[in-house]
Amino acid sequence: MRTKLIVASIILTAFNLAAVAQQKAAKVAGTVGGADKAAIQAATVTLLKAKDSAVVKMSVSDKAGKFEFENIPEGKYLLLVSAVGHAKKYTPAFEVAGTAVEVAPVALVGESKEMKAVTITASRPMIEQKIDRTVVNVEASVTNVGANALEVLEKAPGVQVDKDGNISLKGKQGVVIMMDGRPSYLTGPELANLLKGMQASQLDQIEIMTNPPAKYDAAGNSGIINIKTKKNKIKGFNGNATVGVGQGVYFKTNESISLNYRDGKMNLFSSYSFGYNENFQQLDIYRRYKNNDKTTNAIFEQVAFMKKLNRNNNLKLGMDYYLTNKTTIGFVLSGAYNPETNDGKNTSYLKNPQSQVDSIITADSYIKEVWKNASVNLNMRHQFDSTGRELTADLDYIRYDASNDQHFINTTYNPGWVKRYDELLDGNLPLSINIYSAKVDYTHPLKNNMKLEMGVKSSYVNTENKANYFEFVSGQWQTDYAKTNFFDYKENINAAYVSLNKQLNKKWGVQAGLRFENTNLEGIQYGNPTQKDSAFDRSYNSLFPTVYISYNANKDNQFGLNYGRRIDRPSYENLNPFMFFIDKFTYGSGNPFMKPQYSDNIELTHIFKGFLTTTLNYNVTKDLFNETFTQDKLPNGENGYATIVRQGNIGRRENVGIAVSVQIPVTKWFTTMLYSNYNYIKYSGVLNGEELNVEAGNLMVNMNNQFKFNKGWSAELSGWFRGKGPEGQIVLDPFGQLSAGIAKQVLKGKGTVKLNVRDIFYTQQPKGEINFQSTEAKFKNYRDSRVVNLTFTYRFGKPLKNTNGRKKGGAGDEQNRVKGGGE
Repeated sequence: MRTKLIVASIILTAFNLAAVAQQKAAKVAGTVGGADKAAIQAATVTLLKAKDSAVVKMSVSDKAGKFEFENIPEGKYLLLVSAVGHAKKYTPAFEVAGTAVEVAPVALVGESKEMKAVTITASRPMIEQKIDRTVVNVEASVTNVGANALEVLEKAPGVQVDKDGNISLKGKQGVVIMMDGRPSYLTGPELANLLKGMQASQLDQIEIMTNPPAKYDAAGNSGIINIKTKKNKIKGFNGNATVGVGQGVYFKTNESISLNYRDGKMNLFSSYSFGYNENFQQLDIYRRYKNNDKTTNAIFEQVAFMKKLNRNNNLKLGMDYYLTNKTTIGFVLSGAYNPETNDGKNTSYLKNPQSQVDSIITADSYIKEVWKNASVNLNMRHQFDSTGRELTADLDYIRYDASNDQHFINTTYNPGWVKRYDELLDGNLPLSINIYSAKVDYTHPLKNNMKLEMGVKSSYVNTENKANYFEFVSGQWQTDYAKTNFFDYKENINAAYVSLNKQLNKKWGVQAGLRFENTNLEGIQYGNPTQKDSAFDRSYNSLFPTVYISYNANKDNQFGLNYGRRIDRPSYENLNPFMFFIDKFTYGSGNPFMKPQYSDNIELTHIFKGFLTTTLNYNVTKDLFNETFTQDKLPNGENGYATIVRQGNIGRRENVGIAVSVQIPVTKWFTTMLYSNYNYIKYSGVLNGEELNVEAGNLMVNMNNQFKFNKGWSAELSGWFRGKGPEGQIVLDPFGQLSAGIAKQVLKGKGTVKLNVRDIFYTQQPKGEINFQSTEAKFKNYRDSRVVNLTFTYRFGKPLKNTNGRKKGGAGDEQNRVKGGGE
């Protein structure tokens, strides 16, 4: 009820503001027709200042060819009118003096009939640097062919993906991943599984926002990454299909098809992708257990080899229905079915202080997992007038299901490989997550170049984690209550925000926002015959201010300063207090006492001549949570040999950094993009009763070279490098990769063949070290990262003749329509 009152109050306030703003509005109206005086629908009409031709507002004509602009201040103006198949036309200047102005009918002249079919092939740059975000155009990179979404992110400027699939941005973890503007609500392994199941051919753009405005959820201490999937809006029937094969150590395929039909008031779109990915991962671990006097107590060496097979299926269906020229409703249905098998062979050598083998343990694992996802989105958008005043609403339901069947065989041998005994363990780990979300956003332009934005949102999440383990004892299977558990978690977040944008003059602009979030959560760890029930609940309120200041010093120099406060809440599974089995010497565990972490972020950005961007940033995070490592305890209280991995609040992190991005057109056929980010990070706090005080610098470099040749040929050489640096308790050594690819347009521009090689020198091999309690550890991770890919993409369909699409939204949507037709 409280949320409903907030929504009603904000909407009523917005309408009252609208009424006040319109009391003295001056309107400009007119009509657009052809040489035969027939009305032209959806012509683009741009209102310009007569003095300097500066753009004031844009509109489109309706079915009768009519257009109008509201709230136009006094002054002299002219119009620029354009439409598909017609030459653009400027009108004579006219004056607005506080009363409505009716412009003389505009007659457009049709262009030559030889232009009946136009194929737009202009390509977008791989990286677009804007004042508030970095945009990655996925298809612009030849080396994205055959990759999945997680591998595409790995190449993005400032983004890092660790060996477990965790994503960080500019050296900071806690990134929120969004899909088409909506949160995925996933973290850790679940998020990695989702992204691995998405093909690069499904993606359009990746938006990276290190300090998002108040409109976005405050979650994500290092920012938001919004993954935008393809959506074609060209009128008529259009589509594209991609088939591809890859060869690393193992074989891979990727296929996808996208279809779109738009005519009249309806736009239908769909896509399906399938990926077959056979790969491997090898993890080498060395652990040295120390006595109190730092001498060696025992040595543990482990080699784990895992062979994985994924079959990823992703389906998306949607419709936009244009009730009127101002109101659009729609729905999007999407689903994924991704089965995976994982067969592992783990050999561990336990040695005495003199490095002599005491015993050998082999652990064979057979895991079969099915990851399923289904979601439905209902959306509405109403544009009140041509000034940009609009109301949008979204209702979402998302469900994730996973079944995970495990079978482990642990065999112990003496030093001469004489078998001593077997241990058999079966596990069944079902997971379900249900997410309900509703939000309303309202935008209202005010006088004197001001814009008001406000909105409300409420979400509810329920997740159930079950771990059912069975051990083979005395010839029969029995429930292993030491590992079996059931965790139920519920979370409700209610939010409201307001944001005001003001362009003070030609040079200065300011935007300020405030977001309020109310969080309520409860978790229940159900007991079993050997464990008691446990429960926790918590409620808290938080305010998140944001401020943005822009300054256009001159045509060559733009400056931006922003501040924002953000939050990271512990993931659902990380609050589960029970331990779960990874292997005999490695366990995972949650922590119900984890607190959310808060961060304050400040950034200063300078853009020089549109090609050189420099950003200075400072971030401080309190109650930082990170992956921690401890040793298990034996019955006598001494440290055992097993390592327990869990998330925990480890203290405070300060981060200061500089990022430089430059995009240089070296020649007409060669463009290079270089991105570098240096961070100096300091961790301080108390961990496992010991003082944590770690500080070090870290360098991240991305390079992308694009080559455009004659006759439809293009090429790319790209790569990234990460210098040595800390991640909580872990210190990673330097590593990176280099990739190259070529592409050729065929079939009169409708088809494209691409060939690439990722990780040419096989250098994407994370390795590092960690020291905790009485353990020193080193590790190295290999996977099937060097892959040759060959793909073919074909675009088909034709736009409908003599029709003009109705505009939905601003210029960004129009640009996306151009992209949909040609790329």
